[in-house]
Amino acid sequence: MIFMLKGELLINSNEYPGTTLQSRQCVLQAIGSKMELLALTEVEYIAYWFTELPLICEDRYKEILERSEAPLTYTPLIANTKLERLLHDIADYFKEQPSACGKYLDIKRQELVYILTCYYPLRQISTFFYPISTYTESFHYFIMQNYDKVKNVEEFAHLGGYTTTTFRRLFKNMYNVPVYEWILDKKREGILNDLQFTKQRISVISSRYGFDSLSHFAHFCKDSFGDTPRSLRKRAASGEKITIIKEKNDDPAREQGDE
Repeated sequence: MIFMLKGELLINSNEYPGTTLQSRQCVLQAIGSKMELLALTEVEYIAYWFTELPLICEDRYKEILERSEAPLTYTPLIANTKLERLLHDIADYFKEQPSACGKYLDIKRQELVYILTCYYPLRQISTFFYPISTYTESFHYFIMQNYDKVKNVEEFAHLGGYTTTTFRRLFKNMYNVPVYEWILDKKREGILNDLQFTKQRISVISSRYGFDSLSHFAHFCKDSFGDTPRSLRKRAASGEKITIIKEKNDDPAREQGDE
């Protein structure tokens, strides 16, 4: 989801071809949807990436998806007063707190989804959420729900009931990259997020992402981010934004039979 706070942002996607987003406008793009963004002016916006929404009123959300229909033309949702206030509160928080609290953000995510699902007319919000209904039973959805639960491609394929060969082919056709490279990219994103925005112990993060030792994890972080996990966390706490510096095929998952 993209929530505009200030300025003009040109979005080009299947749902919103050549659409200029302005303050208070919101759009939702489904997983796998190709999208290009171009800032036409100085902009501020909040992007919320998710594979599964944190639901408080699940029955309401199910009703929304059941009633969702493809619109003739997609139009951005306009933030109501409650949503606009929340978005600006979140933006102010990020500006004031470079090292965000994961639990606080979890609460804000729940509040965001609650306002969207419960403070808009059913017909209007059903149209907004329609892109989700188009992929929930698809291969995209299976991939996004399970990529962080498996250690290698063979396990991934087996989980979906595919042969490894078929799974590789489907994945390559859909994402245009080998599956192990895609999983490695997601692993880097997840590790970087956990180091910067959570207080999880480094040993817990290392174990979660399949590393057999802390030294292997430290080596991976140096190659991917330029520093050790502990140093990365200190740099993030001081307000520095850490980025991926390069890619290297040293993924522990791949070493366990990915090729």
